[in-house]
Amino acid sequence: MREGTEAEVLEDLTGISRFIYENAPNYTVAGYIAFFSVFILCAIVYQLGFARKLNLKQNIVVYLCLFIGCIFLTFFALSLPMMEGLIVAALFLGIYKIRLARENKEA
Repeated sequence: MREGTEAEVLEDLTGISRFIYENAPNYTVAGYIAFFSVFILCAIVYQLGFARKLNLKQNIVVYLCLFIGCIFLTFFALSLPMMEGLIVAALFLGIYKIRLARENKEA
């Protein structure tokens, strides 16, 4: 098993993850910040691209499953550019929604 110094471990993190871990007061808080960042970005992408009108119980189940799934995605976000990809996806879906709204308004 490879043991590294703190600097070596921080070098293995991706951009946003490294920023969070370098600027958070401690690693526990940094982990929570990373998790909630992934969850919020996933919720935005879901809402912009995939959400349908559901009743309250179904929404609770969907967001609970999203919450649980984001636990696993957070581990991936440490070494893979997950948050960066979610930001790009949210931007593309946001632009698509804006253009769709404009076209519907003009028609």
